[in-house]
Amino acid sequence: QVQLVESGGGSVQAGGSLRLSCAASGYTYRRYTMGWFRQAPGKEREGVAAVASGSDNTYYADSVKGRFTISQDNAKTTLYLQMNSLKPEDTAMYYCAAVMGWVFVPLEASYYNWWGQGTQVTVSS
Repeated sequence: QVQLVESGGGSVQAGGSLRLSCAASGYTYRRYTMGWFRQAPGKEREGVAAVASGSDNTYYADSVKGRFTISQDNAKTTLYLQMNSLKPEDTAMYYCAAVMGWVFVPLEASYYNWWGQGTQVTVSS
């Protein structure tokens, strides 16, 4: 059973930084895709960043390019999202997700099988 546990959320002022972590366990796939998604109240869940493990290709939403960086530790058991220059519009619940294999649209939530419980990020102006 794949388990994903997020941490690192919190409250920060605009312009600040946070690093989210996602501890992954329960799978040994050689090829998989992991991503970060977010959902603000009243809005749909949107893809923020994703990485195709094994290829190390990364994908970002236009709204976070140049500010957020997705990465994994060497053991590929922890996924990170470094968030810099945070804006109030980044406020949302952030979720870690994973799927076996590489997917055609890495920032599309419907492709993902496993999800964490989420961690709240709040950015004040």
